[in-house]
Amino acid sequence: MGPLPKRKLSWGRTHRRRAHHALKPVHLITCDNCGAKHLPHTVCPTCGYYKGREVVRVGDADAPQK
Repeated sequence: MGPLPKRKLSWGRTHRRRAHHALKPVHLITCDNCGAKHLPHTVCPTCGYYKGREVVRVGDADAPQK
């Protein structure tokens, strides 16, 4: 059996530790090509453009899915 705490942790100590556990809002950017919202530094899932050029064909059945 491992070591056990001698005393119960107080409510304040527990909540201070958990103060940073909140979820952060997702940062989205607007696509320059189609205007849809997507994550930064990723290909737009709506149109397939990244930094002004097409890198993925969207809606093409033959294109490999990643």
